[in-house]
Formats: sequence, structure tokens, C-alpha cells
Amino acid sequence: MASTLINCLKGPRLFRIHRSDNNNGRLYQPNFVEATGDSFIKVIRFCWSLSFWTSPVLLTVLYRRNYFSLEGAGSLSKTIFSVVVIYTGAYIIRGIGRITNPDYVMFISVLSAAQKNFNEQTKKNLLRYDSEFWAWPVDFMWNEGGRGDASKIRVDSPYRNRPRSVASHVKAIPCHVLSFLLAHTFGRRMVYPGTTALINMLVGPTLIQQRAKLIEEKRGHRAKLQTADGNQIDTMFIDKRGSLLFPQGQTLVVCSEGNSGFYEIGCTVTPIEAGYSVLGWNHPGFAGSSGVPFPENEQNAIDAVMQYAIHRLGFTPDNIVLFAWSIGGYPASWAAMNYPDVKGVVLDATFDTLLPLAVARMPELLKDLVTTTIKKYMDLQNAEQLCRYPGPVLLIRRSRDEMITTLDPSLIHTNRGNDLLVKLLQYRYPRLVDEETLPLLRDWLSKDSVGQAQLYTSVGVDDDLCLTKLLSLSREHPQSFPFLEGGDITEETKRQLVLYLASRHMVDYDSTHCSPLPASFFVMPWSLQSASSLQ
Repeated sequence: MASTLINCLKGPRLFRIHRSDNNNGRLYQPNFVEATGDSFIKVIRFCWSLSFWTSPVLLTVLYRRNYFSLEGAGSLSKTIFSVVVIYTGAYIIRGIGRITNPDYVMFISVLSAAQKNFNEQTKKNLLRYDSEFWAWPVDFMWNEGGRGDASKIRVDSPYRNRPRSVASHVKAIPCHVLSFLLAHTFGRRMVYPGTTALINMLVGPTLIQQRAKLIEEKRGHRAKLQTADGNQIDTMFIDKRGSLLFPQGQTLVVCSEGNSGFYEIGCTVTPIEAGYSVLGWNHPGFAGSSGVPFPENEQNAIDAVMQYAIHRLGFTPDNIVLFAWSIGGYPASWAAMNYPDVKGVVLDATFDTLLPLAVARMPELLKDLVTTTIKKYMDLQNAEQLCRYPGPVLLIRRSRDEMITTLDPSLIHTNRGNDLLVKLLQYRYPRLVDEETLPLLRDWLSKDSVGQAQLYTSVGVDDDLCLTKLLSLSREHPQSFPFLEGGDITEETKRQLVLYLASRHMVDYDSTHCSPLPASFFVMPWSLQSASSLQ
């Protein structure tokens, strides 16, 4: 009895009891005592999280009200002590309520058995429940497949390790201190609002509901992965292998979400509807995943996901497609760089680098501080990573995107997805996308799909002739990047090839940033080899 009470006191919240052969799925109903204690705990945690988001303002208010003096510090200490007492009391009340609830007592016994011996049976029993994920045992360790940290490829920030004098280092100290505080308080939360208590509180009930649909209707399999830096990543796998209705289910789509996206309600919906096997995961600090989403944590998270897909789920890299929405393009492009044999990469509403977007959304007064912070802590070099991937790539640009444009959303030419395509084509086809053809490419990117089609026709692009010309050039030079052929062709042919390649690497979706992507837009990326096989 004592051990059960202790487990109830420190146990996770229980959200749902999933549908099984004997029972219908239903939400867990806490009794009045448990609900009361839990409400106090939620409010205190929310206020603590909000204090980080508003820390610059909060510290200023406390200072002006003299809380940093000896007398003020005493009053502040009493307030903190009172909050701790209330928090502790709420924990005890919640535990008493739980031990009188048969559903929770049954759940905590199943969880305790899984924590002591995590085998197929205890795991199966645990999967009948949906609870806070931190208490679940780990399913897969990032290095179970023999992956070593030294084998990872990383892109060094072009802004780091620049030679600087001692005097410049000393002068920069105040800026670096402010930069550190900005990055580790509200700055990170502005880049990744999905880590905040407010967002999690607002979407929490929806996540539970949609997670239940994935498990009960799509037969989803939830698993916890341990990363190289000790974070635990919440994943969901939908297996459609062996389905006669969905032959494309042999291909696994690994989905990386946006900065307020979760696998329960994010871009996983698109490939699921398209009939593929899907592996979704939540960023560090999002929903059931632990940690914080700094770039290195993101790298370690997607690396664990890829190792899990290959060594536990049994997909070979040439049957894995990386799909990402918005800021999810960072871990997806990192994975593409480190797993160059994957079948393809599809990036939806993704930018080339974060800095221009961050500067555009902050006051001019803070430009230098924001620039320093992004360069030091959030330097997301999507284009640089994507250029190191040699396989097929498809970019989906949203013509009314209000998030990754640096000016008005109606000004399509300021969409940073354009810059991602330009950098990719410049790297892959440097003899074709040069100073002479770049203005034409930029002109094409400044138009919506209708305008692009008109320009395509006016330049006289013939798809069959362009493909034939590229195949002819590729026979002289193996299909690897950078593709160094094409420097001696006519200017007219070069212009046609540039637009042909641009149209094969990017499609336009007339939509805003957060609209769900229709399944019809999710297609396998174009490659010269696959196109030649269809001739």
C-alpha cells in the first residue's frame, strides 16, 4: 500500500485509456480530490514557464519595486516559500485522489511493471494508456545500431571562429552576456513556441485526441528514443507495409514538424493520407519529448529517429523519404546530409537560413543583438546542409506564406524558400545557374504559378528537349554534384534548362504558411535518373 501511494504521488498524469478488444477508448476521469490538486500544480508550472518568457519585463518590474534590496529580498523569499508549500500540498492532495481511483491504480501498476522489466508483454500493456511520457521506459537507444558520434557530419557556422583581437573580445562581453540571456529565455521560445507552457496548454486536449486516433484508428505505435545528449524523443510510427491498397507503404516518410507543430496534428497527416508508412517525432521540449530545441539537440534527435527507422523498424535508407514543414527543414536537411542514400527530401514552406527572418521580425534597435544571438545559438543553415545531399529534392513554396517572407506576404520574391532553391541550384548546376541566368531564375521565383507558366512558355521551354539535353550532358559527366557540364551551350538553351530544373525542384501551393498540405502535393522528388527511365 505504501509503495502504491508513493507511486501515485510521483506518477505521471493519465490522459486516456485506449480502445482494446474488451473496452472502448475513453478519457481518464480524475476524481475531485485529484483534479483539485492537479489544478494547483498546473497553474504554478504555467506561471513558472511564463516567467521565463517574460523574464526581461519581470526582472525590470521586480527591480523597480525594490525586490532586490535586503528588505525586498525578504518579502520575495516569503512569497517563494509560500508557493513551495502550496505546490507540495497540491502534490500530496493529488496523490491521495489517485490512490482512491481504481483506473489510476491499475495504470500505475502497469507502468511500474514496465519500468522494472520492459519486455513485449509489459510494453503491450503500457501502450493501452496515454499518459505523460516522461515516466515511460526507453524503447531505443541512439547507438544500438553501432552509430558513433564521430561519424556525424556537421556544418560549422560561417560566423564562428573568426579571428578577433583581445580588445574586440573584451568589448563584446556585454553583448555576449545579453545574447546568452536572450537565447536561453524568451528568444528560444520565440523561435520554438511549441516548447512553451501556453502552447502546450492550448493544444494539449487536441494532442490527446489526435494521438488516440493515430493509435486506435491507424494502429500507430508510440515509442520513446534516447538521444546522444540524453534527451528522450516521443515518436509515432504508422506501418502500411504489406497493404494491397497502399503499395507505397513500403516507403517510410520521416516527418519533421514546424516550430509549433506536433506529430499528432502536424505534417504527418499528409503522407498518411497519401498511403505511406510514416514516422513522426516531436522536437526536444515539445509535448512528450524532453530537452530544448537548440541546433545540436535537434541534430541528435533526428539522428536517433533515423537510427530507429533503420535498425528497429527495418527500413533501408533507399526506402526512406525525409519530409519537413517550416523550421523542420533544419533537422531534415541535417539528416539528408548525414544519410545521403535516402530516397528523397521534400521540404514544405522551408527557408534557407534563419537570420534574415529573425532580423525582419524584430525592432531595428535590436538588430545587432538579434544577429549575434542567432549566429551564436540558432544558426540554422538549411541551404548549406541541403547542398551536401546528392539525392532528389522537392521544395514546396506557399505563394501567400506570411511566416518565411521578409516583407509583405504578397511580395513573393521575399519568400526565403526562393533563396533555398537558388542556393541549391547554384551549387548543383554552377555552369547553368550563373550571373547571366540568375536574373531569369529570380524573375520566375517572383511570380505565382500562373505567372511562372507564362514565363516558362515565353522562354520556349520544351520539357522533352530539356530532358534530352541534360541526359546528353550527363553522359559526358557522371551524375554527381556539382554538375560541371553546360558551360559551352548557347545562352538560349541555358535559360531553358534553368527554368526546367527550377520547375522540377519546386512547386507552388497557393496557400498561407499553416494550411494543411493536400496529399496530392506529396510526390516523390524528381531526379534525372528517374526521369530518364520514363522516356
